[in-house]
Amino acid sequence: MGPLVPDIISNEFNFIIAIIVGMGFGFALEQAGFGSTRKLVGLFYGYDFTVLKVFFTAGVTAMVGITLLNHLGLLNVDIIFINPTFLWAAIIGGVIMGGGFIIGGFCPGTSVVAAASGKIDGWAFVFGAGIGILGFIEGYPLIKDLMVADNLGDLLVFEMMGISREAFALIMIFVATGAFVGVTIIENKVNNKATQWLRNDISKYSIGVGIAVVLVLITISTPTRNELMNERIDAKIASGECQPRLMEGDKLAFELIHQYYQYNVIDIRSAEEFKKFHIPTAINIPLEELHKQENLGIITQNIKTNVFYGASFEQSQRACLVAKYHGKADNFALTNTAEEFNSNFFVATKAEPQNKLENEVYLFRKDAARKLKEIGEAVANLDKPVAKKAKRVQGGCS
Repeated sequence: MGPLVPDIISNEFNFIIAIIVGMGFGFALEQAGFGSTRKLVGLFYGYDFTVLKVFFTAGVTAMVGITLLNHLGLLNVDIIFINPTFLWAAIIGGVIMGGGFIIGGFCPGTSVVAAASGKIDGWAFVFGAGIGILGFIEGYPLIKDLMVADNLGDLLVFEMMGISREAFALIMIFVATGAFVGVTIIENKVNNKATQWLRNDISKYSIGVGIAVVLVLITISTPTRNELMNERIDAKIASGECQPRLMEGDKLAFELIHQYYQYNVIDIRSAEEFKKFHIPTAINIPLEELHKQENLGIITQNIKTNVFYGASFEQSQRACLVAKYHGKADNFALTNTAEEFNSNFFVATKAEPQNKLENEVYLFRKDAARKLKEIGEAVANLDKPVAKKAKRVQGGCS
């Protein structure tokens, strides 16, 4: 639930939701007949394909939902955890899992459902799974090299196929539809039944498939929330009707020296550029990531004034407009680029000032650079844990 509504549901309350969702999932499995070994193993013998139909339906529904929510900007798929692929562990584990499924008649989840409904074979399977878990834990040092062999990382099928997420969703919808038709024919043939396609069933399944296809086509044919935002910002920049407030480098240095806590300085360059140099107290949020849900809380906060700077003034201008688009009006765009700020303050020229004004600017920038470094170090130390040293207690009776 966290990635979908992180500002509404706390991490603590997620555990309560997990219990509720788990109970609902168990109820759905039991109602689908997955507490029965005969229902489950029917997939392997061809007389009952309920397992395939249920999981295909669940998978396609989740896939379409994630695709649509990601398109609308309501779900950040980048922070969804994906299990890394360890090739040999996956192959050997799959063989063990499949063999256990055929022999025992349950997978881990359905065995708990069967046990909860009081079935002895379900309890036997849960007990056996517990022994297997303990054996795995104790024997892990012997197989740990095999567990991490051939690490292929986080693999996504549509990326491996070189197609978009939306195109893959359409393919899977039609694959699922074909699988439903195929397994229905196989199931009826094994059970010596004639395959009849009733008009009501055809209408019902067609509506379901049609809705899924239409939702995916909507994500393909309409701009994303981010694309729509950029189109509107481009139009405003082109018309000249929306110009951000500007702040010069000397003014920013003066403000940071005297009241740095009132400014939220945001470096919108890449992480590599930020690491090479950044203004003290600045945080790094690349321009293309400002709109992401986890960053909106930073740029739309109401306590500090945002000051954006980047590799060009145009970047800073766009960052201000992005923040304004999301509801933050108190923004400044730095007129200096990061390179110019670094050159003016931290790579001081050795040339003699030609007049009094140049000398005053030179002395101010030299003093400001020193103070900014001190402030940056002090702010950085605030996030570090306090070092504690154990001391031997003195005194007492001897």
